[in-house]
Formats: sequence, C-alpha cells, structure tokens
Amino acid sequence: MKVILLAGGLGTRLAEHADAIPKPMVPIGGKPILWHIMQTYARFGHVDFYVALGYKAQIVKEYFLNYRQLNADFSVDLATGSVTSHQLDEVDWRVTLVDTGENSKTGGRVKRMREFIGDELCMLTYGDGVADIDFDELLAFHRSHGKLVTVSAVRPTARFGELELDGARVTSFVEKPQLHEGWINGGFFVIEPGFFELIAGDSTLLEREPLEQAAKKGQLMAYRHEGFWQCMDTKRDHELLESLWAQGRAPWAVK
Repeated sequence: MKVILLAGGLGTRLAEHADAIPKPMVPIGGKPILWHIMQTYARFGHVDFYVALGYKAQIVKEYFLNYRQLNADFSVDLATGSVTSHQLDEVDWRVTLVDTGENSKTGGRVKRMREFIGDELCMLTYGDGVADIDFDELLAFHRSHGKLVTVSAVRPTARFGELELDGARVTSFVEKPQLHEGWINGGFFVIEPGFFELIAGDSTLLEREPLEQAAKKGQLMAYRHEGFWQCMDTKRDHELLESLWAQGRAPWAVK
C-alpha cells in the first residue's frame, strides 16, 4: 500500500538543526527520523513511499539518491572509479520524492500527492513522530467501518490536537487546545481517495478544514493506540528519542 510522508516542515523549535536540515532529517542514532518511520511501515510490508517535500527539499533528495553509499562501507578503485559496497544496508523500498512547495501547508502537501496516489486507499503520516503501531490492526479497523478517514488517537504527556470520541467515532477535532485532556491526533492516518476532495489547496492545513469537515460529516474514525508514541517537536523530545535508541529501548525499532 502507498504511504504518504509529510517531510516539508521547518522544525524551528529544534534550533540546533533548523538552519541546516529539514526536521524529518534530524538524526536519531545516526539515521534520520524519517528513516525510522519508514522502517516501522516496512516491517508490515508497506514499502511504497511518497515523500512530500518542502523546506530544503534537496537535502532529502540527496539522502535517498546516495542511500546505498551513505549506509554501507565501501571501497573505491581510484584508477577505474568503480565502487564495491561492504555490509550494505539492503532495503526494498520504493521512494518517490515530490517537491510540494516550501510554503505549502500540511493539507496542501497531501493534495499535491493525489496524482501519485490515484484512486487508491493509502496511508499518511507526519515526518517527525515514531510509534509502535500495529499497521495490520490499523488497516483492519479502517476497513471495518467504511468511512473516509481513520486517525490514530494517542495519549501523550503533552497536548496537541484533541479528539472527542463517541466509541470509535470522532465527534470533534480540535488542534492544539489550551484546555481539556484526553486523546490527541497521533498522525498515522488511513485515507480513502474521497478525502482529497475536502482539501482546498496549498494554503489548507490538514488539521483544520479537512479533518474538521470529516468529523462533522461522521467520516472520521479513531483507532485507539495505547502503546508507545512520541513526536520530535522540541530539543527535549529529540534527546528522549536519542536516549531510548542509545539504551536499546526504542519501542518503535525493528526487532
């Protein structure tokens, strides 16, 4: 199944990285967080990725163009220019990199991916959060209810977009509330092709009109993920993820 990854953000609250690289390229254990997210999908057989780029798009493009060299030891014969790889990090991913505009909002980036996705069910997530979600269960849940969108609902320590639920049905979607506690938007969406029609254009925030409209129409359902979830929004978040990886306790890591 095709997977859209939103990787065009600035990452302004990660000050030590923001001027040099886009947030999805900030490393955890020497690999971009984007790579970690892709690994979690690949574990469940989802290896057809469509990466929506924006800020410093060329850095992400260069990483995947040079992936084999960057993730292996190699010998170079300077007389012939031939390269022999050693201990190659073999992956069977297909990665399509699309520049969706530096100033596009999250919804606009999703809308621009429509021509690559076609009229297919697909998955979608942000390029700055990891989780130990069971994607088989997520897809089975989505197929069971027949609605346009499934969002993964999580309970982190911080507050972001809050979901109000009636069973599995989302009755309200409020991005970054100042009050209330409970389930929030953890990303890791499953979307039907009809959802693209709810996105007006480049200036549309995914978390505003499209998801709010879907909720009002009764077309937004929540998959409750009780396991690990962590975004990388601040320096403190990055340090936490680095620590978990260094200690061998990263719940999202491929076993």
